[in-house]
Amino acid sequence: MAYNKLTEEETRVIVNKGTERSFTGKFWDHKEDGMYTCRQCNANLFPSDAKFDSGTGWPSFDDAVEGAVKEVPDADGRRVEIVCANCGGHLGHVFKGEGMTKKSTRHCVNSVSLDFVSLSK
Repeated sequence: MAYNKLTEEETRVIVNKGTERSFTGKFWDHKEDGMYTCRQCNANLFPSDAKFDSGTGWPSFDDAVEGAVKEVPDADGRRVEIVCANCGGHLGHVFKGEGMTKKSTRHCVNSVSLDFVSLSK
């Protein structure tokens, strides 16, 4: 399968499981209606109505498109990594039980792992 060409920073995060600095990504404060997609393979990941302001500086979602995001134990043994179920690209981490939303789930995602398709096109 052919994937999108990634920049050096996108490769550092998506392929090599890096993390962008908080409050620097293009989507952390983005509020448009649409669908957040995987930067590497274009798979639909998070609907904009699942996005919320967690105050962490990264895009945060309390829900994902069914079957689109896979949870795997992180190498550090303490967190749960989330990856695109289609291509395996690193998205970020998921935290449960924090009580920030009714679903009490926070998918904490790197902006560089995402693209966005607007509903207003």
